[in-house]
Parts: sequence; C-alpha cells; structure tokens
Amino acid sequence: MHISLQRVNDAVHFEGTGDSTDVHVHIDGSPDIGGEGLGVRPMELVLMALGSCSALDLVTILKKQRQQIDDVKIDVKGERREEIPHIFTDIHISFYLKGDIDQTKAGKAAELAVKKYCSVHDMLAAGGVNITYSVEIH
Repeated sequence: MHISLQRVNDAVHFEGTGDSTDVHVHIDGSPDIGGEGLGVRPMELVLMALGSCSALDLVTILKKQRQQIDDVKIDVKGERREEIPHIFTDIHISFYLKGDIDQTKAGKAAELAVKKYCSVHDMLAAGGVNITYSVEIH
C-alpha cells in the first residue's frame, strides 16, 4: 500500500492520493499552524478511517444476513488528551441504520465489524484507545 501527499499552497494544504484510485483527498492543518480550512485535519482522517472501516464491514455482514439496509449514517466522536501529542483516549462510533433490520443481528454485526474485522480499530486499541459503539435502527 502506498499514498502520496502533494502540497497545494504556501501554507499546510495537501492533496492525498492512494494506489487504489485517482480520488483526491484534501488535508489541511489547524489555523494556528497556517491552515485555511481547505481540507480535513489529519486526526479527523483517523476518525473517518475507523468509521468507514467499521461501516464497510457492517454493511457487508448485514447484507450476508439478508437484512434490508435502506440507509446508513455513522458518527464518530473522539476525545483527545491535553498533553502533546494529543492522541485519542476514547472514541465512540454511532451507527444509525434505516431499513428492515433485526436489532440483534445488527448488534452482533456491529461487534464483528468493529472488534474483529476492522484493522483500524485494532491499531488504535493496541495503542490504548478505548473504542465503544452503539447501533440505532430507524
């Protein structure tokens, strides 16, 4: 696996690409280091990686269980420590599902998706991050 980052301006705005696609991801720093709000911040990308990694597996598991998924929304909230480096200490993933989905199956699928199949979870948890999740069906 390989990614590339290219600086876009004279500040801290970068454009990232990976080997798997030509899609560009815009990354920018906080205003106190020259960021201009032109992209997501690196630690937001970590939360996006965790949420999307878990979501991909959750959807795949529920489809295999023949659950009707009409919509999926994921919110990920991370708490960071005060001292430098400002690493995450606690992260909560909220899965909001819409469709004809059995609550028990969704709960088990979320547990497998987050704790067994998501490599991002394992890397963060190995570093001491407490990761929790919840599932709501509408």
